Amino acid sequence: MRSAHLERARDLAPAAIVYRVKRYDFDPTLTDGVELAQAGTLAAARLAMRSRITRVEVDEPLYLDSLPRTAAVLAVLGMKRLGGAPRAEIATYAIEDLDPFATRPPRVRSRVRRSLERVLAGYIWHRLDTVVYGTSEAGALYGSTFRHTPRRQLTVEALPSPCACLDAPAGSGPADDADAPAGPVRRDPDGVLFLGSLSPRKGFADVLEAWPAILSRHPGARLTIVGSGELLPQAQAAAAADPSIRLIVDPARSVVHDELRRAHVLVLPSRRVGTWREQVGLPIVEGLAHGCEIVTTSETGIAEWLIDAGHVVLPAEVLSAGLADGVVDALVNPRTSDDILADLPGVDGRIAAGRALFGEAGARA
Repeated sequence: MRSAHLERARDLAPAAIVYRVKRYDFDPTLTDGVELAQAGTLAAARLAMRSRITRVEVDEPLYLDSLPRTAAVLAVLGMKRLGGAPRAEIATYAIEDLDPFATRPPRVRSRVRRSLERVLAGYIWHRLDTVVYGTSEAGALYGSTFRHTPRRQLTVEALPSPCACLDAPAGSGPADDADAPAGPVRRDPDGVLFLGSLSPRKGFADVLEAWPAILSRHPGARLTIVGSGELLPQAQAAAAADPSIRLIVDPARSVVHDELRRAHVLVLPSRRVGTWREQVGLPIVEGLAHGCEIVTTSETGIAEWLIDAGHVVLPAEVLSAGLADGVVDALVNPRTSDDILADLPGVDGRIAAGRALFGEAGARA
């Protein structure tokens, strides 16, 4: 469960959200009015048994961590149907773009587990009525992984609409706040923002490595780091040693929106690690929604759209050599935030996908 999920929930049909864990960016102040239940596999199955569920959105079948819980819930719903309960409609939103079954684990125990995961993924896939893909790459991956075709399949590009906070007071985030400082946040033409997990797979170490070269070519550049993670000590050391670097650890959601409004460039140079690949990248989506120039890699599932829209997309294999050039190119790009926002759809892609999962009015296909 992430803060972005809580924000989006207010724009979708009322529903209970059952989640397993809270992510690092979970802001509890956003939970008012949202029905939440934290549950593992057995607790989720019990909830399904006791609830009169008519529609359920499940995690996508190739998200392996959630397979046991999803399979247990669907099995319970199947048993209830045998007992005379109405059939529940099952849907999923899919953005996975790397086949987790493409490589053979080295250990016997891992191979056995992977075989079980393949069975569970196939079971869940066959139970789906509707699949909405957030990227064309996800559609291609699922089409090549499973033979069965769900009754409804469609693609809704995972692009945001402009954030409602852009004309709001500083400190208010996406909603009004009477106690927030007056006046909008001013865009910093030299501001670069890294937002998210401070980890190697998100390219954070690459950003720190490239920063001296960026400064040498664009002396007024300022880097703001927002997030937490395993490389937090390196972030703290960099901020202490370099006055051009500012670090904000686990801030309130309103502060995140302020920093997104302030930054000129958002950088997220994701790298492929093991069986993980950047699906879309929530920081990229949020940067676009706030009118930021994006610097990322070809790992994201919306890389082609970003290239067509004039953002900087670097080949991951030459990231170290090209990141400084990419960030500087984005900093000197004369486009305004309004130019960037003009490329975005009128309805947030995840909101449109959520409506399309159950054929609701207002969905954009």
